[in-house]
Amino acid sequence: MMTEQQMIEKIAQTKVVPVVVLNSIEETLPKMQALVNGGLPCAEITFRTPCAADAIALTVKKFPDMLVGAGTVINKEQCEKAIKAGSKFIVSPGFSEEVADCCKKHGMLYLPGIVTPTEAMAAIAKGLTTLKFFPASNYGGLKTIKAICAAFPYLKIMPTGGISADNILEYLAYDKIIACGGSWMMSGTPEEIEAKTKQAVELVKNA
Repeated sequence: MMTEQQMIEKIAQTKVVPVVVLNSIEETLPKMQALVNGGLPCAEITFRTPCAADAIALTVKKFPDMLVGAGTVINKEQCEKAIKAGSKFIVSPGFSEEVADCCKKHGMLYLPGIVTPTEAMAAIAKGLTTLKFFPASNYGGLKTIKAICAAFPYLKIMPTGGISADNILEYLAYDKIIACGGSWMMSGTPEEIEAKTKQAVELVKNA
């Protein structure tokens, strides 16, 4: 199992973390295969739908080398389920102390969502310095991220929300940003997802 730091480095190498909402278990393998074929073997499968844990377990089984995380994890129960299913990192829309404690117990990377200095301080108090900034476009985007990082220069950020092919390079140009979460490549058929994923990989290659 990778250490938290190794996992952060792995995410930083991918530069893009596809945010995947699966409404049925049947959608899982075609969409994951499309990401792999597109050159981006990475996914944050959200706990917004009932099949999330099963989808993570199936993805981990079929694509053992894929970087599979659980997103929209808002409580300890979901966190335990995600870890049991084989998730390699945990992401929340906000900061949860009980999720932070659960991840620490399991030696799991936790990326909590923050948008204010107060939330950043709550995460820092738990020893967390790589944070998600969500929803990025609604809370001032890069301008706000730079202001927060000026106050906490040791932070690393993964912005999510409103990120697209149109603005991802602007975000990745800032050295505090390790990667960007986004769902723009996930719409359409598996073939369309694969094509958009290839475009995304090509776009960020030299970022």
